[in-house]
Amino acid sequence: MMGMTGPMERPGPPLWLLAELTYRCPLHCVFCYNPVDFARHGQDQELSTADWLRVLREGRELGAVQCGFSGGEPLLRDDLEELVAEARALGYYTNLLTSGVGLTAARAAALKAAGLDHVQLSFQDSTQEINDFLSHTRTFDLKQRVAQMIRDQGWPMVMNVVIHRLNIEHVDRIIAMAAELGAEYLELANTQYYSWAEVNRAHLLPTHDQLKRAEAVTDAWRERLAGQMKLFFVAPDYHEGQPKRCVNGWGSTFLNIAPDGTALPCHTAGMLPGLSFPNVREASLREIWFDSPGFNRFRGTGWMKDPCRSCEHRERDLGGCRCQAYMLSQDVEAADPVCSKSPHHQLVKNAVADAERRALTGEPPAQPIVFRDRASSLKLSAGR
Repeated sequence: MMGMTGPMERPGPPLWLLAELTYRCPLHCVFCYNPVDFARHGQDQELSTADWLRVLREGRELGAVQCGFSGGEPLLRDDLEELVAEARALGYYTNLLTSGVGLTAARAAALKAAGLDHVQLSFQDSTQEINDFLSHTRTFDLKQRVAQMIRDQGWPMVMNVVIHRLNIEHVDRIIAMAAELGAEYLELANTQYYSWAEVNRAHLLPTHDQLKRAEAVTDAWRERLAGQMKLFFVAPDYHEGQPKRCVNGWGSTFLNIAPDGTALPCHTAGMLPGLSFPNVREASLREIWFDSPGFNRFRGTGWMKDPCRSCEHRERDLGGCRCQAYMLSQDVEAADPVCSKSPHHQLVKNAVADAERRALTGEPPAQPIVFRDRASSLKLSAGR
């Protein structure tokens, strides 16, 4: 196998297979990680049930052990129970990532019978007003009912809340709500700024003080709830000065299958220019994982240029996020600009400074907030 500068060690198998079953979704979240051009990918392009069953079999043969079903909203697929049953029969640990919209008591029972191991339920906030504003839907009360359905089926109660400037001051109430709902795990995942979150970054990026306060509140609750609920606080890249590995390393652990069958090393890699990614309709997962140029492009460190190439941390962070690097610098090989050593780091510092200034002055961003919907997607994709 050849890398950018010569032979490259053969990668291990993908441990985590994410099946993005559809981009269709009843929610219109301002931070959605689906591509901003999702409207170009209609329901008629989605993989068939037979295609997904083959993908699941090939993924397990390749060595994947965990399978996530996501979207969009995966509950919009009528064959979800069939896919879960096949994944369970193959030996996967299965996880459903859902907004809860479309989950009824009867369907929850059917998914349990099919062998679903785990449900991650997303909330947008602790209050109906903000939750429904951020998703541009009236779903807060529904999510409360879905939380009860999850408990009724004996699944671990796992909640995810994306954190940003519009809800970061509510972290205390969010954790209290999770405790009241009986959550066993709560992930407070600070927004990472790509896709729709990148479009709305001026509205979403918190200040450093807001982030510190939220972390302190989380630490206090973590001590208070020790043994009752596990709390995970994922800090945003922009405030750390240190990049994170892209999905634990490009093409090392994570294999994402988009609704149309495109295989990707991360959710948003399809945006990167000069790279082509194979489709599962045309190649096996084994060929895709080991031999495709797209998956081999940023494996390891051979592709790097300075400052990454000579950095003592290159094996730790592997250059950071390729999508973030491209969005900010227009260079797919650039050091992730969140890194303090990046020649483009000033772009990140400027964004943080802008958030600080707006917090002091109350000045709103020039561009209105953009909700994830078909009309916005078509407009944004036409302008990119």
